[in-house]
Amino acid sequence: MSRTDKLRYYALTLLSPMVLMAAATYGAGWAVLAWPSGEAALSRELAAGRDPVWNAATDLGSSLSDTPYIVALTALAAIGFRLWLRRWRESVFLVAAVWSQSLIFLATTEAVGRHRPPVQHLDPAPPTSSFPSGHVSAAVAFYCGVALVLTTRVRGAAARAAIWTPAVLAPLAVGFSRLYRGMHFLTDVVWGCSSAQAASRWPPGRSCAAPQPAARPLLGQ
Repeated sequence: MSRTDKLRYYALTLLSPMVLMAAATYGAGWAVLAWPSGEAALSRELAAGRDPVWNAATDLGSSLSDTPYIVALTALAAIGFRLWLRRWRESVFLVAAVWSQSLIFLATTEAVGRHRPPVQHLDPAPPTSSFPSGHVSAAVAFYCGVALVLTTRVRGAAARAAIWTPAVLAPLAVGFSRLYRGMHFLTDVVWGCSSAQAASRWPPGRSCAAPQPAARPLLGQ
């Protein structure tokens, strides 16, 4: 494959979908601003029911996707996949998924400029706007990205369920925590989840996560 062919391949499989997803996120953000959904009522209801136990629990839940943790966990997982599988495909896939959702978030959040919910914020509000939720999109990209890689190396429904259960529960915990702590509206969380799913499913994600003959054997063999 020539250099021109490689550039065309990466433009079509990575950059073009990223641009399309960023445009869709921008459009969704402006639609949310143009047609208010009454989500502030949910934020006020959650804020009114706060108590010390849930405050502590959601602090932990939100921290599952704090930027320093996601960066460190992504690096460790990428190194681990490289050492385990003796190739770069899965590591590149995971880094690309996390990196892509982050770029989409950074490219759109300030442009949309949605304010935070009108309740007391239990966390310091970052300089980015409320839409979409960067915590949720990062959680989906990382935890589900790891699960996609691991499930290509196991057999059996029980093993797959054991992998996917925490991979799904972690983003849900992050999403609820961000809602409870007054940092996001419901649509911020929903779109953050959707954009990250797209980032982890488009090529080269599918090809990177797919089993290859040169990789280590399936677990349990």
